[in-house]
Amino acid sequence: MLNPDPAAIVKLILVGVAIGALPFLAATPVSASGTSVRKPLPGPDEIKKLPKDGGPNYNRLIFEKSPYLLQHAANPVNWYAWGEEAFEAARKQDKPIFLSIGYSTCHWCHVMEHESFEDNEVATVMNAHFIAVKVDREERPDIDNVFMKACRALGKRGGWPLTIMMSADKIPFFAGTYFPKTSRFGREGMMELIPRIGEEWRNGRNGLLDAGKKVLARIKPRVSNRSGADLDESVLAKGFSQLSRSVDSVNGGFGKAPKFPTPHRLSFLLRYWRRSGDPVALKIVEQTLQSMRRGGIYDHIGFGFHRYSTDANWLVPHFEKMLYDQAMLVIAFVEAYQATGKTEYADTARDVLDYVLRDMTDAKGGFYSAEDADSEGVEGKFNVWSADEVRKVLGGDADLFIEAYNIFPGGNFKNPHTPPTTNIPHLTQTWSELAAEFGMGEADLRGNLEASRLKLFAVREKRIHPYKDDKILTDWNGLMIAAMAKAAQALEAPEYAAAAQRAADFIWDHVRDSRGRLLKRHRGGASALPAHAADYAFMIWGLLDLYEANFDVGNLKRAIELNDQLLTHFWDDPAGGLFFTADDSEPLPVRSKEVYDGAIPSANSVAMLNFLRIARMTGDTSLEEKAAAIGRAFSAGISGGPSSYAQLLCALDFGVGPSYEVVIVGSRDSESTKAMISSLRKTFAPNKVVLFRPDTDSPEITEIATFTKNQKAKGGTATAYVCRNHRCKLPTTNPSFMVENLLEKPAATKKVKEAGN
Repeated sequence: MLNPDPAAIVKLILVGVAIGALPFLAATPVSASGTSVRKPLPGPDEIKKLPKDGGPNYNRLIFEKSPYLLQHAANPVNWYAWGEEAFEAARKQDKPIFLSIGYSTCHWCHVMEHESFEDNEVATVMNAHFIAVKVDREERPDIDNVFMKACRALGKRGGWPLTIMMSADKIPFFAGTYFPKTSRFGREGMMELIPRIGEEWRNGRNGLLDAGKKVLARIKPRVSNRSGADLDESVLAKGFSQLSRSVDSVNGGFGKAPKFPTPHRLSFLLRYWRRSGDPVALKIVEQTLQSMRRGGIYDHIGFGFHRYSTDANWLVPHFEKMLYDQAMLVIAFVEAYQATGKTEYADTARDVLDYVLRDMTDAKGGFYSAEDADSEGVEGKFNVWSADEVRKVLGGDADLFIEAYNIFPGGNFKNPHTPPTTNIPHLTQTWSELAAEFGMGEADLRGNLEASRLKLFAVREKRIHPYKDDKILTDWNGLMIAAMAKAAQALEAPEYAAAAQRAADFIWDHVRDSRGRLLKRHRGGASALPAHAADYAFMIWGLLDLYEANFDVGNLKRAIELNDQLLTHFWDDPAGGLFFTADDSEPLPVRSKEVYDGAIPSANSVAMLNFLRIARMTGDTSLEEKAAAIGRAFSAGISGGPSSYAQLLCALDFGVGPSYEVVIVGSRDSESTKAMISSLRKTFAPNKVVLFRPDTDSPEITEIATFTKNQKAKGGTATAYVCRNHRCKLPTTNPSFMVENLLEKPAATKKVKEAGN
């Protein structure tokens, strides 16, 4: 992924084209399955026989599990993994550390590897002056978090690959991102940079270290026993106002090119629309979702969303696919379907989840992390088509597909490393508009285009596939479990709940340590690395939604157990909020707390809503206080720029209320119970928790939610008990009455709308 700063991305793209850096894997061999692979690595038995340093053909990364680290295992650079062995070597050899942080599907990480880390000249210079350390940011976001802050504190733009030079004591004194082999276009090259810094280390290290210590002081959180003010609904109105001002009213989304999906912003806007009735909030959501779904950022042949769009109108994506994007976008589409009833949103959610189940799901149930943007050394080659290719595959049906998906003879994808005739399939009209243009019924049109899509998909499957990062990350799996569970409910699709349950069981059974605490990553039959706050928060989120999807009390028990661990090991008792790392994790120069909701929501934002939900499910009001404490801990920053904390605003929306506890009592298989649950799930009422109490003596749920002990089904018919803002209404056996109770407008709606204006 490139730097999320728009100017920096555009600059990097232009530099990449200018220096010819895009075909970075032109000589990459191809596996029998048609998948792009690097130089084959030795098997497990052969690896066991290698010396500790990897031997003449490999470096120490050959012993790692991370796909990103293994991509560098055959580099001539004498890489170490992060750990005491590397730091001790730096002390003994009196060398600084060259820390390189990236991830396996990062395009410019690949470019820098091919240009520099695979180059013997660069490797010789690096090995002479530095101890080189590689870190996979997806496995170690704690390390990435600290040194990305250091990079920015040193006045550099962040992004990946992240390059840090530091002492063996982890004091950073130089930072940057991508560096070419030799200097060009004003960007210093590795062959000049490495000797220069090496010389400064030998002759002026005290100055370097003094500057580095000042950097650490700037990024270290200020410890305070004082908390800020409570957040209130005026912050919600301000967040909406800020987002509405940044909207691209022509193309949807926020800001100009490049554009990122940021689906948690859409989730907040849906909640604000539900709260205020302001049609602008819903319009922004619908325009953005529809524009992304029609644009090239969506894979119209194989489904799923690419990482981001390099242009303003969502046409040309950065082609990598990330699991977390699929999960968060599914949630946004599902909620839009609940809010509007429009099947196009439900259809998109199904297609994305079907892509995940087809291509991104391990045989044991976990979900893989990502697919690369590149194949055969060219970004996007797997995804693009010429008009001649489409005609060859579709024959007489080609004209309709070519017109609908804007396949031009001259191409619409301008990349110096693909033929000028290549196209990114995309739509510029709605289905109804296309049907009218072609004089067809909409169902006939879509059926024809779907048949063509399947033919093109079958042909595309024979192409060389982009690299797949098959590690299973706990936090990203938690997001996908939540997405599957939400879709299972709203779309009445139990197969998604079953997939979510398999993933949850896999994490619970295989990605925890002997103490019952979560681990970060599973790959190659082994789980390792301490979990971070996000791993806990996102898994709790998934388990809570999964409980509401299948009412398996075991999922709720697991969520409560993980929540207890989260508070025990991550909570900042004096100041409030969650630390990024546990109290017994590896010490880093800074133990930080994050609340900014970037490409992925922060652990604090997700945990704030988790605390509120568990409090309402169990009656443990101390968790409501913890949720409020998160808001107070970060209130100054949030109040000033709430649009940067969209996921936290979703939690605040729940906390401000109205919010609801719904208990359905009945026989699980009775028609009245099914009707009650179905009505509930079709309704967009996000600020609620739902419990199911079987109408039997002492069901298991009453041990967790003791307030359900005396709740009974009336007259043998499923009965809903609805409480709003800690006040309970009379039970009802009528699904419509239940839904009406959930759709009451907040008393302060008028006040919120006025504040937003």
